[in-house]
Amino acid sequence: MKRVTLYTDGACSGNPGPGGYGTILQYGVREKELSQGYCNTTNNRMELMAVIAGLEELKESCRVRVVSDSQYVVNAMSKGWAARWRKNGWKRNKKEKALNPDLWEKLLRLCENHSVTFEWVRGHQGHPENERCDRLAVAASSMPGLPEDVSQM
Repeated sequence: MKRVTLYTDGACSGNPGPGGYGTILQYGVREKELSQGYCNTTNNRMELMAVIAGLEELKESCRVRVVSDSQYVVNAMSKGWAARWRKNGWKRNKKEKALNPDLWEKLLRLCENHSVTFEWVRGHQGHPENERCDRLAVAASSMPGLPEDVSQM
């Protein structure tokens, strides 16, 4: 299996508000950058979309190390929370619905095709790839004519 590192970050100006994600895929010496912005979204949705966008680029099963500054994403996947939310009908507990079930479902399905590990890094602390992803996300969020993040409705 190929070993791929996926660096990700999401950004949002207001929450909700215009947002974007940035993703860097690394395989050996090859790199690919991805980014996209939306005019009405949340930071957590952008963090999720960054990981999803990177995994969707992979054409075959890979060992993937996802590096993210989002504890929301890293903990939900590493600790099995997202899988439990799905098993419980997208409920976090008896009273609270899980947020962003559309994106969690997509991410869980994509992870079934790969061997994925999640690693948390502190954001805005000089991690080179995390800083690049942040710049990509912020730039994407400020582009004119951004589409709606319609799947959240």
